[in-house]
Amino acid sequence: MKDLLRLKTSLREDIENLLNEQIQLEAHSSSVYLAMSSWCDDQGLDFSSGFFERQSAEERQHMLKIFKYVNDRGGRAVSPEIKNIPNDFESFRSVFESALEQEMHVTQQLNNIADKCMKSKDYVTFQFLQWFLEEQIEEEYVARRILEMFDVIGEEGTGRWEIDKHVQKVAYEEE
Repeated sequence: MKDLLRLKTSLREDIENLLNEQIQLEAHSSSVYLAMSSWCDDQGLDFSSGFFERQSAEERQHMLKIFKYVNDRGGRAVSPEIKNIPNDFESFRSVFESALEQEMHVTQQLNNIADKCMKSKDYVTFQFLQWFLEEQIEEEYVARRILEMFDVIGEEGTGRWEIDKHVQKVAYEEE
């Protein structure tokens, strides 16, 4: 029994490293969404500002969930250092384009970790990741639907404010 207590972790080092990279990515996403919220607020786009503020909090919760998982498995979660957060955006549409690109990147990274888990027969971590992969379906869907509004409504005239008003509806009809 004494030898079992000396085991550092039941996580493989490469999986632990990938999970720590994901912690970093989720923290970065949270910070980017907070910057998007501030930019939208500055533009008078209150609904979108609120949407991105909630997205930021959600990404932080994702980060903490992975952080706790790594520690609970006997690994060492690393507190992320966040740098290079954009604070200005080209346009209202570009904010949502960036959000979709970011979510697609997160999905790709989660898929990479899941693939590595399957190859190394770490079924516990693979199962843990399923919740995140399901979540990514919704995240990408919402960003795509909002971007479609830019094509349908357009940003001319009162279009920006119409899109802003509808962001909440699209974002929360999935819940």
